[in-house]
Order: sequence, then structure tokens, then C-alpha cells
Amino acid sequence: MSTSLQDSIRTAVLNVSALRIETTAGLEILKDVSFELQPGRILALVGESGSGKTTAGLACLGHFRAGLKHAGGEIRMNGTGSSSNMLDLPETERRKLRGGTISYVPQDPALSLNAAMRIGDQILEVLRVHGYGSSDTERRARTAEVLAEVGLDNSTAYQRRYPHQLSGGQQQRVGIAMAFACRPSIIVMDEPTTGLDVTTQALVLQTIDQLTELHHVAGLYITHDLAVVAKIADEVVVMLSGEVVEQGPAERVLYQPQHEYTRKLLDSVPDLAGKRRVGRTSAITGEQPVVDRVERAGGQPGPDHRAGAGSNATGGTVQARAVASTDSPRPGETAALLEVSDLRLAYGSNQILDGISFSLAPGESMMLLGESGSGKTTLSRCVAGLNDDYAGDVRLAGDLLAGGTRARTAEQRQRIQYVFQSPFSSLNPRRTICESVEVPLQMSGRMGRRERRLRVLEALDQVRLGSSYLDRRPGDLSGGERQRAAIARALVNAPSLLVCDEVTSALDVSVQASIIDLLRTLQQETRMSMLFVTHNIALARHISQRMAILQHGRIVESGSTEEVLEHPRHEYTRELLANVPTF
Repeated sequence: MSTSLQDSIRTAVLNVSALRIETTAGLEILKDVSFELQPGRILALVGESGSGKTTAGLACLGHFRAGLKHAGGEIRMNGTGSSSNMLDLPETERRKLRGGTISYVPQDPALSLNAAMRIGDQILEVLRVHGYGSSDTERRARTAEVLAEVGLDNSTAYQRRYPHQLSGGQQQRVGIAMAFACRPSIIVMDEPTTGLDVTTQALVLQTIDQLTELHHVAGLYITHDLAVVAKIADEVVVMLSGEVVEQGPAERVLYQPQHEYTRKLLDSVPDLAGKRRVGRTSAITGEQPVVDRVERAGGQPGPDHRAGAGSNATGGTVQARAVASTDSPRPGETAALLEVSDLRLAYGSNQILDGISFSLAPGESMMLLGESGSGKTTLSRCVAGLNDDYAGDVRLAGDLLAGGTRARTAEQRQRIQYVFQSPFSSLNPRRTICESVEVPLQMSGRMGRRERRLRVLEALDQVRLGSSYLDRRPGDLSGGERQRAAIARALVNAPSLLVCDEVTSALDVSVQASIIDLLRTLQQETRMSMLFVTHNIALARHISQRMAILQHGRIVESGSTEEVLEHPRHEYTRELLANVPTF
């Protein structure tokens, strides 16, 4: 931030003082929360799911979700034409402030964009509603100006596009353009980069940083990604169970945390260098392939190999045993569990996959990495048989697989299981967890009802949930618990290959750490191979032995995780690594 801007800051533009929010039943959700926002500066509100950070952020807009009510405290805006307590204003007055004086960027850009309207018209509508400018000519000029400010094409042709014609990052920047269109004094951003790849995330963060400073906008950035906080925030407020447990300058909170909970959050953040451990188990990257190579050569791993398998005394021997047991193929199997050869897929003239080939050994974990639109999810869905429109070969244990799951044998379907990005979307909200998890067993038709329930209970135990979750429904579970239930459903058939599609992208850091720890432990205990699709490069050392980098439907680089991260050969890989937010 420039010295002149720092000198100009005298008064906070928004003051939250002793804010209390309760449920209509009287349960306290926020307890005496206080913070202030200053022009040109960004305050990050951080904490795990359920900490109350989104509730506090929405309260700044004078909005309370169903079942919640204001129970005490004030939110005052200064220098915005209204210095009264916002929460005392009639709803009609609050609506006038939203979008004009204080605006909002939601986590999912799809929530802020109307799929049936062109993007230029959507920005124009915001300007009209809030009375910006004196004519449509002036408002259209502002529409073009704000699109340029967020780094998008502002031509008439681009403005005529619909949201589905834009990438996720472009949609998010249109959402930011709508939020900044009326030149607000305050902007509340709720996880605006969750789900974006590192390159797009870097662009969005740069856009937010530049616009808040350029227009002296006070920013409230709600997030669980502490690496992003280190990159963008001036101040940090840490929340736990509805209370502020620590706050102060970002440099002090992130690098000299005073509260035990803050230290716990920081310890859960995966780092690209692999110096911090995520979860209870040490990183496994690189060590298992080393043991693989020694075992295949007919020798015994030496002390240096065993020592490399983990930083503690037990980690090395456990991992060496796990790999030794997974190296032997089943009768009739080839050395590779999964072989993909010259996979191609196109929609019209748009080539999605362009000659993809790789193999995956039994017990091995491979990360598919790339930007949105690189083809990594399409590739994983082809492997799982969820997309049968491809050309090329997919082989499992040497057997050629049919394109779609319906044409594959029951055993082949059982041996490849898929965990989706959003557990809330993949679990039926009307079914109990037991009913959802046993679906694969029902489809196989090999067990009776009692046997199925016992097998479901075993799967829930594997993911550390247990019998108390059998009769609950997805809505009764936290995000991390729902994801564990989704993993249990994939494990109930004891697969040979687990395909994980962005399974940690929407989880806070401590829950993410527990999921990563769970997957690593399962890999070691069950000899299961994993194809891990993600854009979160920082997880690489903690979950995968090998990496494949996809760009425009092609693998541009592959190798051991250590080799790719330490000695990237392709320019695209180096660009991705340069954009990873770090402390």
C-alpha cells in the first residue's frame, strides 16, 4: 500500500461492535464479535466451517440467514451517507445500501450470475437498480470500464456472452465487476477463489488487491485458505465457535500467532516444500516408488530407503511394508493396475483430450494437475466410465474396459470407484447415510440387507465416522463429515482404484488435513491405488508419489512428485508453481 494512502486513513468505514446473533430458539451463534474495516485495506475473517465467519460477513450487509436473528451489538458505516446502526434500519433502507455502498461477492459465481442474461446486461442492471449515472450511455461506459478493471475483454461481443460461455475464473471476475460497478465503499467477499486453479486464483486475487487500493475500498475477505490470507490481507481476525480468538496485523497473526487455535490452523496448511506435515501421517511422496524400484530389482531396500519413508521411526517400516505388499499383481494381472493409451475426446471442434497416455501401479497415488479446462476431470470421468464418448484404450489389470459403466462387468465397476467434488450434490439429502453408502452393494446384488448394513458400518469405521452416523442424513453433517461419508460409499465395495475429483477444494484447512490423512492411511492399509484430481499443488507432496501436468488436453510433464516440483521442465509447470500462494 502507498504511503499517501496510509496517511489518508483516519476513520474506519465500517465498525462492527459486540455483535451477537442467535437462532430463533435462543442458541448463540456469534458472541461479542468486533472488528473494523478501513479504506483501501483488506481484513481477512478466517476460521473453520461453523466458526461463524460467513454469518458475521452477511451481517455486515444487514442480512441474516433463515432461523437467525440479531441479539445485540452494532454495525455502523462511517462516511457513507449513513452513520446509524445498520441493523436498526428498515429492510428497504438496507437494500439501498447493498450493491451501492456495500457489495458482496459470493463463493460460487453461479450464484451471482443469471444464466439467462448476457454478462453486459447483468452489470448494466446493477447500475440501473442503484441509480448510477444519469443515462444508459453513461452506464454502458461504466460497464465497459469495470470489465477492463477486472482484466476482461470489454468489447460489445464479449459483453453479449452468457455465463456458461465463460470459464470459472472469468465468471468470478464478472461477479467482482458487478460488485465494484457502483464504486462501493465496502466489499464483502465470501471465499471468492475457492475452487479456482492457482493461475486463475492469482489473477482474481491481484484484481481484488488492485481495485481495493485504487478506489480506496474497504474489503472483508472471508476464507479458510491461510496461504491466500498471507497474500492479500492487511489485517486478520480468527474466529472459533462464534468468537474472535485473535486479531491483528496479518504479519503478526500469521507469523507470530498468540492463540493455540491459530497455531493449529497454521499447522494444517499444506506447503509446497513439504516441510509441514498435513494430518498425523508423514508425507509419502517419492518414498514408495523408491522401494518399488528396489523390490522389482529383486533386492532389499537399504537403510537409506527405509529412512526416507517417513520422518518418524514407524513411518518408514509401515510404508515399506505397504508398498511391498501392493507390488505383487493379482493372478492374471499385469504390472500396471491402470493403463490409459492415446485417449482422445472432442466436442465438435473443441479438443478436450488429445492423446493422453499413462499407467498407474498397484498401491500408487498419482496427481492429475492443471488449470480449469485442462481436461483433468474429463480424463478421470473417462477412466471411471462416467464419460463413454472417448477414443483410445483404458485397461484395468490388463483387461480392456468398455467406454461406459453400463457396458462394463460388475467386477470392473466395483474395482473403480469415484469420489465427487461436492458431497452435498452426490449424496441424496432424503436418504440416510446408511442408505446412500449401501447403494453400490445393492447394485451388485451380492449381499442381503443385514450383510450390507454390516459392510456399511465397516466402511464408516474406515473413514472414522462410526455407527452413530448410520441413520443421519447429509444435512445433519458438516462438510468434512459429508465428504467422509462419500468416501465410505466409494470404499464399501473395496475398490482397487479410487478416483478423487477435487475432494478437498471446498474444505477448510483442518478438515482438509484430516481427509488427506484418511486417504493416505487407507492407501497404506488397503493397497488401493488413487488418481487424485486437483488444482491444489500444495497437496502434492502429501498425497501423491507421481504427478501428471495437463494443459489443453495434453500431458505436458509427468514424473515423480519430487522431480516435477524440484526440477520442472515445462514452462507451464513453472508458471503453475510460481502462482501457488505461500507463506
